[in-house]
Amino acid sequence: MKILILGGTGLISTAITRELLARGDDVTLYNRGQTAPRFGAGAKLLHGDRNDFAAFERQMADAGRFDCVIDMICFTPEQAQSDVRAFRGRAGHFVFCSTVNVYTKPAVDYPITEDFERKPINDDYGAKKVQCEEVFTEAHAAGAFPVTHIRPAHTYGEGGRIIHTFGWTTSYIDRIRKGKPIVVHGDGSSLWVSCHVDDVGHAFVTAAGNPAAFGKAYHVTGEEWMTWNLYHQRVAQALGAPEPALVHIPSDLLYRVAPKRAFTTWSNFYGNNIFDNSAAKADLDFHYTVKWVDGVRRTVAWLDANGKIEDSDADPFDDRVLAAWARLSARMGEELVGVE
Repeated sequence: MKILILGGTGLISTAITRELLARGDDVTLYNRGQTAPRFGAGAKLLHGDRNDFAAFERQMADAGRFDCVIDMICFTPEQAQSDVRAFRGRAGHFVFCSTVNVYTKPAVDYPITEDFERKPINDDYGAKKVQCEEVFTEAHAAGAFPVTHIRPAHTYGEGGRIIHTFGWTTSYIDRIRKGKPIVVHGDGSSLWVSCHVDDVGHAFVTAAGNPAAFGKAYHVTGEEWMTWNLYHQRVAQALGAPEPALVHIPSDLLYRVAPKRAFTTWSNFYGNNIFDNSAAKADLDFHYTVKWVDGVRRTVAWLDANGKIEDSDADPFDDRVLAAWARLSARMGEELVGVE
């Protein structure tokens, strides 16, 4: 197949590109050319700024027709509308990388299926992904091209990082290796899922040009439903480090005092994250094959090899939070002694 990937060098994009090239597809990547690819030769490259809509649409017209377009870098309804103009009648299939952040949280039932209410707590990223889905759904209904929405959750792997309460900083890995306490939002008992990029990428590959996927949405998420406490314990296991001391601090407090660092906690981790993957298993040959501990080992090995583990001693933020929490909670305990 002749396939265009908008993006192509990011975490999931790299896995998709590698697999498409391995099976012999004609692959073209469109991006800004600012990220070095992590795969061998074989893909054609187009560079430009998709936010210059007129220029982008001219480039796409010049590129000709594609059997499938996979958009990994569409984040706003304006970009989605530009896609519709660019590929109307010139794409045999359009696959949109959405997100499970489109759903209302907390869910009213579990597991979450693809038809659940989509009113995200995050009025920027999640809400805009909903708007993008709606643009593409309307285009599908109008006959512009067949559309498929794929909704990953936490995707990780070589080339990426391990998420935690304060986002994506790799000093988290260094803290665990050094036996430092780890801040955990809430009481650590809510459930989270992570999926290795190889498994997620495969679903995009098998979706491309697949008539069974036309007009549908799919989850491609992890299937080890871990409490956050267990999540951190297994990271330590993967690193061969002692089990970390976990310090629980309310999520809303963390977001109030550190809105940038705790933004992901507020917008992504709220409630339980349990998703039904049965549709992707049926139509996209999706399988959860890389276990969390093995995937963490692989990811951290890549981070080590590329010198990307940050020194936790150079960033005192976590220790300041821990010290303040210990001091204020002790003070609260003293003030409430004997109060019932």
